[in-house]
Amino acid sequence: MGNESSGGQAAIAVAVQAGIDVCFANAGTTEIHMVEALDRHPNVRAVLGLFEGVCSGAADGYARIAGKPALTLLHLGPGYANSAANQHNARRGFSPIVNLIGDQASWHLEHDAALTSDIDAIAGWAGWVGRSTSADNVATIVAEAIAAATSGVPGPASAVLAADHTWEAATSALPNVELGTPVAADSALIDQAAAALREPGAVLIAGGRHLSAVTKRAMVAIAAETGCGIWAGRHASADYGAGAELPELPYFPEPLIAALEGTTTAVLAGVTEPVCFFGYPDTPSQALPADAARMPLCGPEHDLDAALVALQTAVGAADVPSPNREPVARPSGELTSATLGQAIIACMPDNAILVQEAITNRAALAPHIANSVPFTQLNGTGGAIGGGLPMAIGAAVAAPDRRVVSFQADGSGLYTIQSLWTMAREQLDITVVIINNRSYKIIEVEAQRAGLDPGEATRSLLDLDRPEVNFAELARGFGMESARTTSAAELVDLIDAANARPGPFLIDAVI
Repeated sequence: MGNESSGGQAAIAVAVQAGIDVCFANAGTTEIHMVEALDRHPNVRAVLGLFEGVCSGAADGYARIAGKPALTLLHLGPGYANSAANQHNARRGFSPIVNLIGDQASWHLEHDAALTSDIDAIAGWAGWVGRSTSADNVATIVAEAIAAATSGVPGPASAVLAADHTWEAATSALPNVELGTPVAADSALIDQAAAALREPGAVLIAGGRHLSAVTKRAMVAIAAETGCGIWAGRHASADYGAGAELPELPYFPEPLIAALEGTTTAVLAGVTEPVCFFGYPDTPSQALPADAARMPLCGPEHDLDAALVALQTAVGAADVPSPNREPVARPSGELTSATLGQAIIACMPDNAILVQEAITNRAALAPHIANSVPFTQLNGTGGAIGGGLPMAIGAAVAAPDRRVVSFQADGSGLYTIQSLWTMAREQLDITVVIINNRSYKIIEVEAQRAGLDPGEATRSLLDLDRPEVNFAELARGFGMESARTTSAAELVDLIDAANARPGPFLIDAVI
């Protein structure tokens, strides 16, 4: 049962061979031999999440910063199902995740025990799924999952491993496996896009996995040379504060459609064409004019930086000098959405990682971004809330030399509040700022947009103040130091102090 050459040992060994060195885990009985295998590979950092949605969200955040996958270790179908919302976000963000999902012993499946389920069906909607057939086959299935997660369009991939295949002896040699890499864009498409962008009404829209400072500077130069419009996809992760900021496509349908009105050709880099987040009465789903030409330049499987630099060369655009940066003033007075967003940017450490799940309060960051120090921002990509706190864990594990700032809405933070325990246990350098407005504010906004007059039943489903949640006390209960404030000046002092110290700290910002 504890064989040095077990299937479980082979699974971890092949992941190590591919360069994977982190596993976010919430294991059970069927994964106990995988846990033993991790114990025998101390070069793989095992991080416990108290909920599987923490594990999948952390793996998403890790992949976005590290540029390679982490493992998750999940307990049968229900364990994967608990992780599904953040698997969805990872799929939409093109984040490679390799899920190791334990299953019943192969000879026990037919008895339909209580925890038995159709894991292939549950996990298959998010990406590739493979299933072990023997102990000798385990390493091959894991290698195939690694290849599937990182090759072509990246995303989650799952290896379903029967418990007996992880404890039985494996005698086969490990298969060769390498992480996939982005591919080059078609040079002919680059030339076609260069010509199209000089035409009246042309726009260049970029997004996908990540909008780096390189891509942004290339887009600003292209726009200066051709006169085309430029837009950043709303949900892409991005670098900020490097002197080349892009306007971001609006969230709500009316301003989104208005922003793209008059477009004749849309060159799409790393993204498909923009559509409205939801369907609304008498509103088109597609944001581009119906008669606009759609010109795909490259997809999320391509090297976006290389494609945009090549496009800049093709149009003959010189680099545009970066504008002067004025330090963002530190706010004082009343703590409002506006002063809260200003404080986050004003106190941003150089080269920090901002994980924002601020929902309605995200707009408060925008006026100050151009004057920020350089930082990387991770956004929710799939719209499934509860990804922010786990992504902060993954980002901090991936980049222990960078401070992580989590700008987190209260309602969505409660979905994966167990993340605070993992932050405290691992002593991760994370500053959590909770936007405590005591409501699901975005739903209130949508109700107003729909012309509804909320009654008592509606209000009871939207407010979070009966009873009010005290996040500072919650954090202390999970072992994290914390403070509560209602003052902008005090908030600034707390953020500065938190960012300057090692380990995690939570600020409950009541607005």
